[in-house]
Amino acid sequence: MVRLGQNFLADPNLLDAIVRDAQLEPTDVALEIGGGEGVLTERIAERVAHVHVIELDERLTGDLEELTERAGNVSVVRGDAMRLDLGSLDPAPTTVPSNLPYSIATPVLLRTIAELPAVATWTVMVQREIADRLRAAPGTPAYGSPSVLVQLACEVELIRTVNRAVFRPRPRVDSALLRLRRTGPAASAEVARLVRDGFAHRRKPLASSLELAGGASRAEARAALDRLGLSPDVRAERLSPAEFAALADLLGAA
Repeated sequence: MVRLGQNFLADPNLLDAIVRDAQLEPTDVALEIGGGEGVLTERIAERVAHVHVIELDERLTGDLEELTERAGNVSVVRGDAMRLDLGSLDPAPTTVPSNLPYSIATPVLLRTIAELPAVATWTVMVQREIADRLRAAPGTPAYGSPSVLVQLACEVELIRTVNRAVFRPRPRVDSALLRLRRTGPAASAEVARLVRDGFAHRRKPLASSLELAGGASRAEARAALDRLGLSPDVRAERLSPAEFAALADLLGAA
């Protein structure tokens, strides 16, 4: 059965491919979120210095504890990846190869980007819809606040689409393997709030959405957009990640 929103990978060839795609180094410290039965964990452990594996479902931690004893470089962290203190993991993770629980894929990716500055790459299985959203370009229907916040810190690449048949049980959605490469720090709290406020009322002009969300006034936002050479009536989905960062700087200095 699906445990806590996770579907397990059942194809050994795909598991091997994920590890190859992750381009792991012997010095890497991996963070796997949602270890499940440990089949991916074991493959990762063979390639890296250490693996932290987070698992919420207590029914699965027995398998992972047995792997810990066999491998010698695996630490099992029991708990919710959205609540654990990720910054306390020692040694600090440098890469995140995971078959992410689909229910938390987007927020947990954003959390690792923000709270684990030493992580340089992510190789993650997610819903195809999430993959399309995170790599969406400005002006497209899938483009939204997660697209902006991820792309401010990372390059996003679709590695491969994945057939539903390789999961146990078979999910109702398509999946994809996504690679993120860090290009800079996570968005500041001020930028992140501006982005989320800007998309809060996405059918309205950005300046109106910011005001309705309790952020900058409509007049201030329109003036800042004009200074950036953008239409004062532009909607959020038309701004690139860099333009959001520039807008936050202008509004912060106002």
